Amino acid sequence: MDRLPNPAWLRSFESAARHLNFTTTARELGLTQTAVSLHIRSLEAELGQKLFTRNARRLELTELGQSYSLTVRRALADIALSTNSLFGPASLQTLTIRAAISTATYWIAAELPRFTEQHPDIPVRVVSHIWNDSVAPGDVDVEIRLGYGDWPGVRSEKLTEEKLVPICRATGRTPDLEQLKDAPLIHILGYEDNWARYFQANGIAAPDKASRHSVDTSVAALQLVMAGAGCATILERFARNVIRQGTPIAIAGPAVPFAQSHYLISSHATSQPTAAAGLFCSWLRDGLAANVTD
Repeated sequence: MDRLPNPAWLRSFESAARHLNFTTTARELGLTQTAVSLHIRSLEAELGQKLFTRNARRLELTELGQSYSLTVRRALADIALSTNSLFGPASLQTLTIRAAISTATYWIAAELPRFTEQHPDIPVRVVSHIWNDSVAPGDVDVEIRLGYGDWPGVRSEKLTEEKLVPICRATGRTPDLEQLKDAPLIHILGYEDNWARYFQANGIAAPDKASRHSVDTSVAALQLVMAGAGCATILERFARNVIRQGTPIAIAGPAVPFAQSHYLISSHATSQPTAAAGLFCSWLRDGLAANVTD
C-alpha cells in the first residue's frame, strides 16, 4: 500500500496549518495542546521534514508544509464531501423508504416534495426492491409493498384500495374498449391476467392472441406505451400521477377494482419506529384520508 501517515496526525496538521496556533487547533479538535504538538512532531518525524517553523510567538509553515497543507486539506474535504453525500450530515437523521420500483417512481416520488416542504430537516433516501443488498433490513425505516397483506413474519397495515386502468400513448384520440381489444397489448410479468380481468370486468371477452411485448415492471411498460409499442394496464394512481407530470399517455378506459393494495410493512422484531418514520407514516395516512379519490 502507498505510504499514508496516521490520519489523526494529518487532521491535526491541517487544522494547525489553518490557525497557525496549537492552542486554537486543540480547541477545534477537542484535544489537548500537548496532543496536537505530539501529532505534529510525529508527522514531521514520519516525513523526515519540518512542516512548521516555531518562532517565539507564532508558527509559520515551511515551504514544504505550505504545499503539503493544500494537498491534505483537499483530501480531507473530499472525504467529508463523500461522507455527507453518501451518509448525510451527522446532525440529520436520514429517513430510508423501501418500495417496489414502480411504487417508488410513480407514487412515492410524486408525493415526497410535499413531505419535504413540511419537514425540510429530514433527508429522505428511497431504495427499491431490486437493490436488496443496498441497505440492511434493519436500516429501512418505512417499507411499502403492493400485495394481499399476507406476508409471513411481518405486520402489514393497509394503506390503499387500488384500481386498474388501461393506458395508451396520448395522440388526441383515445380508443374505445373494442378498439383497445384489437390494439397490441403489453403484459407485465406476474400480472399476465390483468388484461383478461380488465376486459371481463367490462363485459368483453378477452382477445385470444399472443402478447407482442412482456416486461417485468410497470416502469418498462409505461416506457413502451410512450414509444407507441402498444397499450398496458397499470394502477390508476400511477397513471394519474404521471399524466399530471406531463407524460404523454392517456387513460383508455374506465377504472376497475384491483385485488392488491399498498401496505405499510413492519417486522415483528422491529423496535419502535424512528421519529422521522413516524412523521412520514402519519403524513402519508393523512394525505390518503384527505384524498378519497386515490
